[in-house]
Amino acid sequence: MVSALNRKLFRDLLHLKGQVITVALVVACGISGYVAFQSTWDSLEYTKGSYYARYRFADAFIHLKRAPESVANRLEGIGGVARVYTRIVQDINLPIARLVQPPIGEIVSLPSTGQPPLNQLVLEAGRLPETDREDEAVLLTAFAQRFRIQPGDTLPAVVNGTLRTLQIVGLASSPEYVYPIPPGGQFQADDERFAVLWMRRHAIAPAFQMEGAFNDAVFALQPGVSETPILRETERILEPYGGLTAVGRARQTSNYVVEQEMEQLRAWATVVPLIFLSVSAFLVNVVLSRLVSLQRPEIATLKAVGYSNWEVGLHFFELVGVFVLLGSVLGVALGAVLGRGLTSLYTDVFHFPWFTYRVSPGVIVAGTLISLISAMVGAASAVRQVVTLTPAEAMRPASPAVYRPLLSERLGLAWLISQSGRMVIRELERRPLRTLLSATGIAAAIAILVVGRISQDAFELVIDTQFQRAWREDLSVDFREPLPRRAVLELAHLPGIYRAEGLRTLGVRAQVGAVTRDVALQAYQDDAELRRVLDRQGRVVPLPPDGALLSEQLASALRVQPGNVVAVKQLDGERRTYPVRVAGLVDDLAGLQIYMRSGALEAMLGEDPSANTALLKVDPRQLVGVQHRLNDMPQVAAITSRAAIIRRFREQSGTSMLIISAVLSAFAATIAVGVVYNNARVALSARSRDLASLRVLGFTRTEISGVLLSELALQVLLALPLGVLLSRWFTAWVVSIVHPELFRLPAEVSPQRLAFAVLVTLIAAAASGLLVRHKLDHLDLVAVLKTRE
Repeated sequence: MVSALNRKLFRDLLHLKGQVITVALVVACGISGYVAFQSTWDSLEYTKGSYYARYRFADAFIHLKRAPESVANRLEGIGGVARVYTRIVQDINLPIARLVQPPIGEIVSLPSTGQPPLNQLVLEAGRLPETDREDEAVLLTAFAQRFRIQPGDTLPAVVNGTLRTLQIVGLASSPEYVYPIPPGGQFQADDERFAVLWMRRHAIAPAFQMEGAFNDAVFALQPGVSETPILRETERILEPYGGLTAVGRARQTSNYVVEQEMEQLRAWATVVPLIFLSVSAFLVNVVLSRLVSLQRPEIATLKAVGYSNWEVGLHFFELVGVFVLLGSVLGVALGAVLGRGLTSLYTDVFHFPWFTYRVSPGVIVAGTLISLISAMVGAASAVRQVVTLTPAEAMRPASPAVYRPLLSERLGLAWLISQSGRMVIRELERRPLRTLLSATGIAAAIAILVVGRISQDAFELVIDTQFQRAWREDLSVDFREPLPRRAVLELAHLPGIYRAEGLRTLGVRAQVGAVTRDVALQAYQDDAELRRVLDRQGRVVPLPPDGALLSEQLASALRVQPGNVVAVKQLDGERRTYPVRVAGLVDDLAGLQIYMRSGALEAMLGEDPSANTALLKVDPRQLVGVQHRLNDMPQVAAITSRAAIIRRFREQSGTSMLIISAVLSAFAATIAVGVVYNNARVALSARSRDLASLRVLGFTRTEISGVLLSELALQVLLALPLGVLLSRWFTAWVVSIVHPELFRLPAEVSPQRLAFAVLVTLIAAAASGLLVRHKLDHLDLVAVLKTRE
């Protein structure tokens, strides 16, 4: 049998159906955001963990010039090392006939038989190379899919200057190449221009004079050991053999990018629910407080007939529970759909051989509990009124509000405000806290819209600052070894090339005391025009005649300032250490960099002018011909088109950012509708008698609508500056999530982004106003004006 309280609960839900729906939608947005981001993170973490464990992803990595195989025994003797696997890893070119820019590749040796002990392959088609076949190779699946290469096809490869035709016998993935970034300092994966091939070690060792030697080693470490002393000891042992920097799994290129993306996902799983559930708590408070005010006689009757304070209070908590239950069901379902869609975006970027999307029960329970707690907190003050209200007091009408002269009236400015305007302002002044919270809720919608477009703004900023204004060449040509500067000047005489500049890039270790960072040192020509140093505001920063410019982030990490000296150790060649004076700092956009003039670098190294990259400005009509001529030059290792980088950058990032922005825009509009609509309905129920009286006195529907909607409009107006403030706070917080040594995005809110957020919020508020206007136009004057006995 249904109790009286439950029947009352059903009636209240029907009566408040509009407000129930809007509150439930806001709750659903918060839960769906949490479920979507958290379940995607869980799925990525589960997939990554199982993939790495099953296929024995290494714990440490180091590349070197050449070391005899006997050195591997010394590496295995390092305390804490469980296993060492030595191999050969070399760059190659893939002169595919139909491509103007031949892809670059990385050839990785396999043991004589079977799988490698670490970084094993996931064969997705075909088989591993046979032991006695020297032309068989396994190709990275991502590259093969881009060019529709199947087992049985052939692939041309220039291996140490010799053209070979390789027989592709298998397609595979590897935990080492989940996000395959080409060598040469690039920061995005490129399936179109970068391939990985695996061949038997004896098949490639003679081509690189690596018989009985290796140039790459990966390590498995014992559980629980500290990797730092192991990495330093590895570098010490391999330094005579041209060893570069040893890195742990956390700094391995592919895994580093994956971890950074996952860190941002986890942060989004915190901030999105926090905003929405805070707003839902406010809306619950608004709806429930008004309901308690309207139902004082009913509350008195319930208590008078024997219901305890606990039973009546629980009744109102049950009403809140229905809000949360509806929002939870919708939110979990929507979150699962969004999470699956978000996961599919990551599967297009990260090349896991399988991807298991799952919404764990823990995520559902946590999301529901968080939303329930936030709603109960919002309902607490209203329920407290119910519990403390005595039957005798509840039978009396609520005490009338205390009216005071308006601030404008006290200042003698009342004549400036119309009668209806004073009604609006008086209502806002009577409830300043509710007005402030309403404005804050709408401001949160603006902030979410702004934050949702951060990635898009950052995307355009990187393209504009880095690829349009700092990098102004059409082609960059990487040489196999540094060449004399005159080789670059000779390129300028080729048909179709307007200008050629040399760039020298070195991998160095910057050290001050015990603090070190492995960074890129870039040396520009004195008259450089095609590459410039820009700060985050897009301003050109001139290079000093001597000394070096350091990225501000690098200077912060090393704790240096202009005038200090940094020890810079060259990580290839003679591996000498040089003192470099810090001449200035630059607040650049990405990475940790040292910038110098080429003359200053050459004086430091004691070398003749040289370059390992040529930057070319090319006649667009002859671009293809120039690329063909460059491909035929034996010293050219790779050719990169700036236009192609921008195109691939847009392909990889554009779609995902557009989808996320659209979802957050819909969520923010829901907040705006929820806040404005609920405030309007509460105001209408509280002032319906006043508004009906005005209609009887001769006011038109437009005039009484103006009184109510003007109050809402003022709340929206107050929300605008609050929205700007919250937008700046949220933007600064989101920007801080990105590791500063990877990207340093500006925390400024662009006028275009803010204008878009305000426009969407205003449209949502206007739609809510129209819904309330419809209710107002159909106000039953007789029913409203009846005096309750």
